[in-house]
Amino acid sequence: MRGQRSERTARLLDKLELQLEELVMAASEDEAVAQQVASAKASSVRSFTRKRPVRKPWPENIERERVVIAAPTICACCGGSRLSKLSEYITETLQEVPRRVKVIETMREKFTCRDCEAISQPPALFHATPRGFIGAQLLATILFDKFGMHIPLNRQSTRFECEGIDLSTSTLADQVGLGTSALMPLFNLIEKHDFAAERLHGDDTNNPIRAKGKCTTGHIWTYVRDDQPFGGETPPAAVYYASGDRRGEHPQKHLARYGGILQTDCYNGFEPIAVAQMKEVPITFAFCHAHARRKFFELADIEKSARDRKRNGKPRSPIALDAVKRFDARFEIERQINGLSAIERVNVRQEKSKPLFDDMHEWLIKERATLSSSSDVVKAMDYMLKRWKGFARFLADGRICLTNNAAERALRGIALVRRNWTFAGSQRGADRAAIMLTFIMTCCLNDVDPKAWLADVFARLPNHPNTRLHELLP
Repeated sequence: MRGQRSERTARLLDKLELQLEELVMAASEDEAVAQQVASAKASSVRSFTRKRPVRKPWPENIERERVVIAAPTICACCGGSRLSKLSEYITETLQEVPRRVKVIETMREKFTCRDCEAISQPPALFHATPRGFIGAQLLATILFDKFGMHIPLNRQSTRFECEGIDLSTSTLADQVGLGTSALMPLFNLIEKHDFAAERLHGDDTNNPIRAKGKCTTGHIWTYVRDDQPFGGETPPAAVYYASGDRRGEHPQKHLARYGGILQTDCYNGFEPIAVAQMKEVPITFAFCHAHARRKFFELADIEKSARDRKRNGKPRSPIALDAVKRFDARFEIERQINGLSAIERVNVRQEKSKPLFDDMHEWLIKERATLSSSSDVVKAMDYMLKRWKGFARFLADGRICLTNNAAERALRGIALVRRNWTFAGSQRGADRAAIMLTFIMTCCLNDVDPKAWLADVFARLPNHPNTRLHELLP
């Protein structure tokens, strides 16, 4: 849980990063031009020198190659040969070695017995995928590049071709399908672990899916288990699902057997009343205060208001600005109790957050009565007032976070790189992406390198007993 969502700060940082990138490139070009001009004029004018930041040392485990330049054998001044070494200067240059791709030939010798003429031969090697001519490390690279680095298979095929390896897009697609299928038992274990949580974060984002010559607006759903904010020791996990639309039947199917706390936005499709009445233990909803704050923030955003005024937009709302400050005061308390036990969090919230929350409730009702129903601020107020019980649930349960940021962080990577893969090729392709995203995000949540984990699993999976598959989980 991060607490306050700094929308304006994030936007300014993005702009500053782009400006900094341009300034660095421009400064490098100016430095090179100044040095060339100074050398050409051969004058005593001091050339422009940019003050560079101190570079961090290279990792200790990085491969190093020592190149020794032949030392002089005679003195450049007098021509004498009696030279004595004083010291040495080392220049470090970071260089790239092209990726090595090799073929491993595994030979199984066959023998016959001279006594009984029986033939003996070691058993054949098993691969994680049928027709396994792709090694575990290479298969992990293909899958991670596609779903982790978001490099489509046609671009991967082009890169292999540049390296002299003929791996067509269809061949890579075949291996991706087989590799994903081989990992399905592990997906089922992660899914079981995820939905055993007492509290989940849920959210969704759109994902284009190709269908009959056009793209439909599909969706990727995620459910994140993260007990760290309230001191839980259970490892975190994230499960993804894909659907062709945003109808409520999809999350209701995902959550059919779940009866804990679900932190989400106010989308009522997760579990309508009719569905809840049919379950033994219905879902308890805890709504996201960051979503509520965002509606006020958009009306209080100084920079956005300045842009809108140029287009005859509406001025900044003082009421919305006051609401944002009230949200920020509670977020500051949440940052202080992050990681404490659930009981400790409730005690602090009852002491510090509850008075602020109750005061905001009274303030919202009072201000709401003075505004017309057409006001934009009224819509933001009603968003909270109509669901006040769900927003207030965090005061009585320390397991509940103030925001749903855990699920939003799990979907941020998808939202940022959607244009990179353009669309999912089919509904099955979207389902395949959801399965692989489950492994990659679960690895990241547990500080495990996803690519290294995939390579290790593909190497061990063929000979690993099914009763001990849990040992392979990240």
